[in-house]
Amino acid sequence: MNLFIDTNVYLSFYHFTSDDLDELAKLAVIMAERKVTLYVPKQVVDEFHRNREATISGALQQLKGQRLNLQFPQLCKDYSEYTTLRDLQKKFEQAHADLLKKLTTDITAKTLKADKTIKMLFEQASHIPTSTEIIEKSRLRVDTGRPPGKKGSLGDAINWESLLSAIPSGDFYFVSDDRDYCSPLDESSFSQYLESEWESAKGTKLRFCKKLSQFFKDVFPDIKLSSELEKEILIRRLASSSSFAETHLVLSKLSNLLGFTSDQLNAILEAYVSNNQIYSIISDPDVKSFIDQIAIGNQEVLDQNYMQKLMLIMKHEGSPEENIHDMEPPPF
Repeated sequence: MNLFIDTNVYLSFYHFTSDDLDELAKLAVIMAERKVTLYVPKQVVDEFHRNREATISGALQQLKGQRLNLQFPQLCKDYSEYTTLRDLQKKFEQAHADLLKKLTTDITAKTLKADKTIKMLFEQASHIPTSTEIIEKSRLRVDTGRPPGKKGSLGDAINWESLLSAIPSGDFYFVSDDRDYCSPLDESSFSQYLESEWESAKGTKLRFCKKLSQFFKDVFPDIKLSSELEKEILIRRLASSSSFAETHLVLSKLSNLLGFTSDQLNAILEAYVSNNQIYSIISDPDVKSFIDQIAIGNQEVLDQNYMQKLMLIMKHEGSPEENIHDMEPPPF
């Protein structure tokens, strides 16, 4: 069985739990047993190293922003509990500083658990060099408007041409959360154009998964990614929230998670514009703050219809108006 994992999926490993990374390590064992051949184009390796620091930075900034700012009125200072709390605060601040220092060291040394997992997979993978021929074919593909990718960007085209050139016929799983590979009619499905091209070139079907957990479920069900399941459950709870209290509770849990896929981002956005237990309290700090985090930096993958509805809701303070004319720019 042949497998391709796109750059965005590798980068999501930095948001996985330690247990999930242990599960991912099982893939390396399966590869060693020759049950799966993982193909890694040189373009993917370059994209991964180019985007690694930016991906980690988001999580690191979240940790840096956590502070235990205890405020005590003067009348507390005669009590022993005040001294206890001050001591605990100092211990928290020291442990926080120590954790940041160790994390920074491991980030620089590329020895995070996610780094080790990715390195292990890369070492056992079959690498595809970016030849001059692949670059020329990719440039022609982009210049003539053929998918994947966008005008002026060769990355996706290089990956696709690399896979066409190197992968033999046989079962092939393609794992990516990149919308450029999806059908414009249904983003849960692969591009019909690319699918037909693959079948014509290889004589076999391409099987598309937007998430690695979906691939494992289909092929190796014993490998389970618990953090992905947690995200899916919480997003479904948010969409079906029947009270303001439930909305606040679910958002507090979601806000502690990072690394949402484009499908998950759009499911959250859809919940915001379709559930009145969310959009009615859009101005509440936690509700507003979370959707700001979702929107910033993700404009390219977010559904524009949902974004328009969200802008109207925010403009009219929680009232979903039908008229979408004269909309103001989004506040993100």
